[in-house]
Amino acid sequence: MAKQSKFTKGCVNLVNRFLPDPFIFCVVLTIIVFIFAMPATKSGPIAVLNAWGAGVWGLLAFSMQMALVLVLGNAFATAPAVKKVISSIASTAKTPFSAIIIVTAVSTLCCFLNWGFGLVVGALLAKEVARQCKGVDYRLLIASAYSGFVVWHAGISGSIPLALNTAGATLSSVTGGAVTEPISTSQTIFAPWNLIMCLIILVGIPLILAKQHPAPEETITVDPALLVEETRVYKTPETPAEKIENSMVLSMVVGFAGVLFIVLYFIRAGVMNGLNLNTVNFIFLILGILFHKTPIRYVHAITDSAKGAAGIILQFPFYAGIQALMVFSGASGQSLAGVISNFFVNISNQVTFPIFTFLSAGIVNFFVPSGGGQWSVQGPIMMPAGLALGVEPAITGMAIAWGDAWTNMVQPFWALPALGIAGLSARDIMGYCIITLLFAGLVVCGGFLVVGLVL
Repeated sequence: MAKQSKFTKGCVNLVNRFLPDPFIFCVVLTIIVFIFAMPATKSGPIAVLNAWGAGVWGLLAFSMQMALVLVLGNAFATAPAVKKVISSIASTAKTPFSAIIIVTAVSTLCCFLNWGFGLVVGALLAKEVARQCKGVDYRLLIASAYSGFVVWHAGISGSIPLALNTAGATLSSVTGGAVTEPISTSQTIFAPWNLIMCLIILVGIPLILAKQHPAPEETITVDPALLVEETRVYKTPETPAEKIENSMVLSMVVGFAGVLFIVLYFIRAGVMNGLNLNTVNFIFLILGILFHKTPIRYVHAITDSAKGAAGIILQFPFYAGIQALMVFSGASGQSLAGVISNFFVNISNQVTFPIFTFLSAGIVNFFVPSGGGQWSVQGPIMMPAGLALGVEPAITGMAIAWGDAWTNMVQPFWALPALGIAGLSARDIMGYCIITLLFAGLVVCGGFLVVGLVL
């Protein structure tokens, strides 16, 4: 195994020393945004405080969705049959190098298909690989699983390209009138330039991360025994209550009803349009019920999995408050997110606009980590500006989408489900994720430079 580069080692040490617990991180972000929101909106502290307090519960539905991504995905993966499949894939990793390659590539592909599915699958596969492959650094393994998330907004479940492909009055309002007719995904997700950027990242990031594996004496491994889920022993049911709890009939009735609903749903909506966070969670729910076979076994699986959701429950209200501060317009009529976006608009031309849109979206994403929230903030500003400069709306929209996904690599918000499954903290993986951030940033900036020159 090649010796880890000084730069990577420096990134890891820097994060370990200075990145606080994710809860402290979001509290610090809250204070920073609160301070800057006052001059940006020309509002006093009481007005800004009211905006924050009113927004704290703005992500309740989304918080529950994210908690369920973790809980339902993890519970499904603990079913014996699913464990065997994950174990079979993990067994192909024979060395630390191949372990990182496999986990990163699988995670990236799954995140391109659906981000919620990718987050769960990547983390679960990484845990199983760590259990089977000797000598692999557990921190880098989980960082590799999370790194695949960098392509999610350029993929099939990307909220911005899907919103651009959805007809209705909202399309015109959220784009500031720049887009009135739906833009096909053939011009966004499946545009050749977007697919090429995704392909370069799919090939490049696994190789780069694999080469960053620490030397054996610096590798931090985990005892495989600690990654083995506790096996419950179930006695033969004796009482009527126990017989009902262990009835496969109940699970099969609910499970097959759920499968029928899913099939009919996708027939009506189509796979591309119908696959969203709710459907992913519903699929995990139904499959979990079926694969655990009896109701009581699934109850225990959910109970065990719910322990990892604490970070989501605590932190998401604060991120909702930060998002509210970023979109608060106050007396000036302009939000802090608008100030950031307009700065990049003012220094752009037709060629550089996609790059600066990408960079501005990356900055805004630190404070508005919800893809849909970021679209509502930047869409009305960047889309008309791009059109005025002669930039295709599809390109501007995808630049925002890529920026939204890009800085997730150093923003703990989206890592919480994966960290909950892995049992790690943000500081354990973010040093390695900086490498993904830099490589993906270069690829996307280079891609949009070419797009700006050619198109």
